[in-house]
Amino acid sequence: YLCVPLALLMAMSFKDSNFISFPIDSFTLKWYASVIQDKQFLGAVGYSLMIAAIVTLVATVIGVWIALIAANEAIWGRAIIFALACLPAVVPGMIEAIAMRIFIRLIHVPTGTFAIILGHTVHAVPFVVIMAMTRLRSMPANLIDAARDLGADNFIAFFRVTLPYLGPALVGGMIFCALTSIDDFVRTFFLGGYQTTLPMLIFAKISGGMSPEINAMATLVLIATAAIGLYAERRVRRARN
Repeated sequence: YLCVPLALLMAMSFKDSNFISFPIDSFTLKWYASVIQDKQFLGAVGYSLMIAAIVTLVATVIGVWIALIAANEAIWGRAIIFALACLPAVVPGMIEAIAMRIFIRLIHVPTGTFAIILGHTVHAVPFVVIMAMTRLRSMPANLIDAARDLGADNFIAFFRVTLPYLGPALVGGMIFCALTSIDDFVRTFFLGGYQTTLPMLIFAKISGGMSPEINAMATLVLIATAAIGLYAERRVRRARN
């Protein structure tokens, strides 16, 4: 039942017609050839990947920093810090997008690339925090103590002990950050400028009417995100073991 809409989406991308309708009389790959040669589509993919890369990097740094603070038992209010860090993950996307739009106007930031990165980063940070916190809770405390006994300071202990231990969880968190950024439509709609991301491009094309070419675009995105998502799930399972 859950896979039927996706199966229909993929099937219609092979329809040898300009319209989406049943039955499918003949199949073709021309829509995929058209999408691959579409400069607008390739530009939107490149723009989305660029934003996703920056968002992933910034969200990972901030998320690890917050996780280390929230995991430190000597810090008062760490539960509140963790709850506030995870808040963007539970706030409805529309509400968060409106709030971010008001915020960038207050700080005089124009809509566009920087505003999109800011909005996506706020939404992506909780994924890194949760992944890092889960891994830190399973980390033996004597690892850091052993590193300090061998002469390592806090900086060296973090980069040689803590960070490698967090590695599998961070990879999974970074992949989820990238996927959420590429797939984010609502925040991009409120914060975006003239240059379109991939979800905005597909939305604009759908507004002009459905066609097998749109299905081909969606199928390519579906296959790529599914492959990356499965890889992330595998890394997360390994991080929990």
